[in-house]
Amino acid sequence: EVQVVESGGGLVQVGGSLRLSCVASGGTFDKYTIAWYRRAPGKERDGVACISTKQTIYTDSVEGRFTISRDNAKNTVYLQMNSLKPEDTAVYYCAVEAPGGYCNLAYTYHMDYWGKGTLVNVSS
Repeated sequence: EVQVVESGGGLVQVGGSLRLSCVASGGTFDKYTIAWYRRAPGKERDGVACISTKQTIYTDSVEGRFTISRDNAKNTVYLQMNSLKPEDTAVYYCAVEAPGGYCNLAYTYHMDYWGKGTLVNVSS
């Protein structure tokens, strides 16, 4: 069983930055594929960024503003979010595929474990 815990959300002004963290404990972390998804108010859950053992991918709306990275020694994946916009307001979820495959942000069925989410609120 893998436990997933997100942190780092909060209230930030337009143009500001936040760094989200996702700790996934249990199992072999360095073999996981880990993705961030978000659900904005009144909208479906969408993929934001993903990191596997061999690749990183981003949805178009965050490309160049967000950076996903991993620290295998700390069992942690980070999402550095810069130049935040009001449309980035959402609950952000970390999801783990264990063992991991190629990243695919279009789907969620292949992700095995989910955190409870952390709220990011970008105010104008």
